[in-house]
Amino acid sequence: MTTFSVSDIPSQAGRTIVVTGANSGIGRAAARALAAKDARVVLAVRDPDKGRAAAAEMGGRTEVRRLDLADLDSVRAFAAEFTEPVDVLINNAGVMFPPLTRTRDGFELQFGTNHLGHFALTNLLLPRIRGRVVTVSSNGHRAGSIDFDDLNWERRTYRSMGAYAQSKLANLLFTAELQRRLEEAGSPVIATAAHPGVAATNLVRFDGRRVRYLVGKAIAGLLAQSDADGALPTLFAAVAEVPGNSYAGPSGFLEGRGAPKLVGRSDRARDAETARRLWEVSAELTGVGFPRLAPQGV
Repeated sequence: MTTFSVSDIPSQAGRTIVVTGANSGIGRAAARALAAKDARVVLAVRDPDKGRAAAAEMGGRTEVRRLDLADLDSVRAFAAEFTEPVDVLINNAGVMFPPLTRTRDGFELQFGTNHLGHFALTNLLLPRIRGRVVTVSSNGHRAGSIDFDDLNWERRTYRSMGAYAQSKLANLLFTAELQRRLEEAGSPVIATAAHPGVAATNLVRFDGRRVRYLVGKAIAGLLAQSDADGALPTLFAAVAEVPGNSYAGPSGFLEGRGAPKLVGRSDRARDAETARRLWEVSAELTGVGFPRLAPQGV
């Protein structure tokens, strides 16, 4: 498929799709597009009031449930209350370039939210997922590395951009290892990933560093596509005929904008041993591991 637009999304009637961070940005745009195709869309959001405001503008069949990915108790509560089947889980929510902040469980905010929160959520929901898991990464992963000696920036001088890049690299390593484990378990579920290119979302926020903020806004103004266009790679990864561990992004200049296609990733994102090690460490940090998917005794 060389082009893909919202009109190419087949009917999603009878399907349940969970979208984290669906109250704003590309998450909201993806949720709106899927609701318009008759999916039951669950907006998993930290602020239910904002979620309800977003849902009210979508039409279709939507519901809002509270989920704070920076709080593992909230992740566990969300998963425990979600007893029905899930056809697609879209791990979209994220934070970008905050000052050094800790999650409720003590993790660096970007690693804790962007990776560990979604890691725990996915594994807790996985026995009920019957289609695919889509995790939103970023081209910023190319600048990332996984520092197993200091994943949570407790000894290094904190660099918000470096922490963001590490979390987005972790998203791709997670997708690769999840796909490997699903195949090993004989599961029909697949894991895919996507990045939005340069999207004009509210992730570009003032963080006290005026020059970086102004540069970010200027780049966004020149190159960015709309939230709706930025959501297309996520939608492509969610509904198109793509293989497990595929990675979708824009097809235009430097993958900044344009119709989605399957794209490449960094060498570090293809390191199977790092992916396995990160999985093991993430399971230890969150207390959540890969679930048993086959019936007992099989």
